[in-house]
Amino acid sequence: MSITPHDERFMAAAIRLSRWHLGRTATNPSVGCLIVRDGVIVGRAVTALGGRPHAETQALAEAGALARGATAYVTLEPCSHHGKTPPCSEALIAYGVARVVISVADPDPRVSGRGIAMLREAGIEVDAGVLEAEGRHSLAAYLTRQTKNRPCVTLKLAVSADGMIGRAGEGQVAITGPEARAQVQALRAETDAILVGIGTAITDDPLLTVRTPGLESQSPIRIVLDPSLALPLTSKLVATARQVPVIVVASEEVWPLSADAESLPPSALPDYRGRATGLDPSFGPPAGGEIGKRRDPNSPVSDDDGFGLRQDVGQGANPDPISPLVGEMPGRAEGGAASADLDSRRAALEAAGVEVLYCNPYHPEVLLPALATRGISSLLVEGGAKTARLFLKAGLVDRIQLYQAPVVIGEGGIESPLDATDIPSGFAHTGTLMFGDDRLDEYERGL
Repeated sequence: MSITPHDERFMAAAIRLSRWHLGRTATNPSVGCLIVRDGVIVGRAVTALGGRPHAETQALAEAGALARGATAYVTLEPCSHHGKTPPCSEALIAYGVARVVISVADPDPRVSGRGIAMLREAGIEVDAGVLEAEGRHSLAAYLTRQTKNRPCVTLKLAVSADGMIGRAGEGQVAITGPEARAQVQALRAETDAILVGIGTAITDDPLLTVRTPGLESQSPIRIVLDPSLALPLTSKLVATARQVPVIVVASEEVWPLSADAESLPPSALPDYRGRATGLDPSFGPPAGGEIGKRRDPNSPVSDDDGFGLRQDVGQGANPDPISPLVGEMPGRAEGGAASADLDSRRAALEAAGVEVLYCNPYHPEVLLPALATRGISSLLVEGGAKTARLFLKAGLVDRIQLYQAPVVIGEGGIESPLDATDIPSGFAHTGTLMFGDDRLDEYERGL
């Protein structure tokens, strides 16, 4: 059966439905499913909060007997393996669905093609690839983690008319208006984690939560690149760490020498599994590379070798190591820190509910796979010109959201790491939106 405009219309509705729970389904993708009979939707569902039950089983249950002979529209290939729940393909067969229309095939090796094959073997007609580009966009976080062993990274920048993202020494400076800021809150709500550098965390003292009424519970995990454990105990991040998780990424150079094997930094563990909230134990460590090797602390390090760790994590990754950012080397923060002082800082942060992750902050090609093992599929890089340049130089940004505002910063401004005239190669402009007087241009790199 050929694809019809009705198929595209129902699939578009399923894709819209799938976005309802983005960032809220743990390690499972947020999938939309419609059961349609004689042109009428008789069942609909999105993957439940926490990741289970899956969309198909909920939609089938809502449709009941009306599912027999109906068409199911699902944004991702139905699963075919037994996990914590039976395969969705089996449920579609059991309910007597006559046809299944799929947007995106599942790259998970436990599923890839098997779900489709199972349905066809049962005599069910299957059409795949309907509105695939739109489906891949909605599933980008899941697909990136499955195919590249890392989260999908979005870089968000708000740039003034004179090319600045802030003013030195003045903390947070409002560049965009209320409409654009509300849109950023919505982006945070559908993202697993948000990341800033220690400079931004100290200077701006941001909260990094979702402040839209009714969406506060969807605040992402907050991550700070903090090589020397310089995050102030009086900061808003530390003060709220027990309400919304905070992870500080410390340099392995400050990893406590007295620690046992259970607390070794990620790059020292060949069989590393993250231990943070949201871990999917079935999701293995990054494949290949050198994430299982630990550098000898007594070995020489070349000027351009950062901390000596390297792993290729997919298309677009910079083959050159990333050097530490100037002014943020271990031991420099707050005038240097002796071992006892570091131990004291570590203990105080952990007592406040902050997790310390020892994984070189300036090698995102190592950090990102470590975050993926912790169930983080989407990451929003939101703070600091240095941090933005770090991820751009590494070639590990998948999406750019560039807000341009008519505000002029003037003298003392902090220059933006990029603007609309120097978007890196490999990115396609995917759209422009206006929020009040502010313009949002979106760019994406293909999966």
